[in-house]
Amino acid sequence: MTCAEIVELVTASLDGALDPETAERFAEHLALCDGCAIYVEQIRRTAAEVGQVEPEHLSEQTRDRLIEAFRTFPRG
Repeated sequence: MTCAEIVELVTASLDGALDPETAERFAEHLALCDGCAIYVEQIRRTAAEVGQVEPEHLSEQTRDRLIEAFRTFPRG
């Protein structure tokens, strides 16, 4: 598995949605690639922290900035 594949599959991995063979290849790559292991841990921590934010606790300005960031995020 390549580093680019790790980036593409990180969300599915964190959601437990990878098939067993792909999950094994994912884990094997992380065991050998410190950069990807750090990246996956950063994504995991970010998701855990953001998941704790209640929408009603965001200021209107912060909410609007987040929505705009997602709208303009590069795709592909």
